[in-house]
Amino acid sequence: MPSQPLAQLRAPDVKLRRVYDEPQADDGIRILVDRLWPRGLSKADAHVDKWHKQIAPSDALRKWFGHDPQRFEEFSRRYLAELQEPERMAVLTELRSLARRGTVTLLTATRELQLSQAAVLADLVRRRRRWSSRRGRQSAQPVRSRWRGEMSR
Repeated sequence: MPSQPLAQLRAPDVKLRRVYDEPQADDGIRILVDRLWPRGLSKADAHVDKWHKQIAPSDALRKWFGHDPQRFEEFSRRYLAELQEPERMAVLTELRSLARRGTVTLLTATRELQLSQAAVLADLVRRRRRWSSRRGRQSAQPVRSRWRGEMSR
């Protein structure tokens, strides 16, 4: 995607939806962020523009979490650590770029959207974007995480 001048960029617009729900006109780019394809849903019926399974939590973390609300804070902390891996960081950078240029809807099969990796990703995309005026692109300066003072890029 060609870079746009800083003046044309806007605040990230990120939505969360279940992949099983009907697409909405204002969804923009629909991106599935689950590692596994949703059960019982054909690719044609899903209306997914991209499937970024590489940004999903590891199988071990996903199984440990088990969508237990009591474990969500620790799940988020561990998932943020996993997102530091280069392949996942590249996808996160792409999500940020897409969200600055238009609406991005993160899709998951999870019933509780606010207790999912999609919610963690949406939060990162919305609040972690930093711009360097002299370079006109994303700054590589570390941002202090709210979890245990960890540094992230």
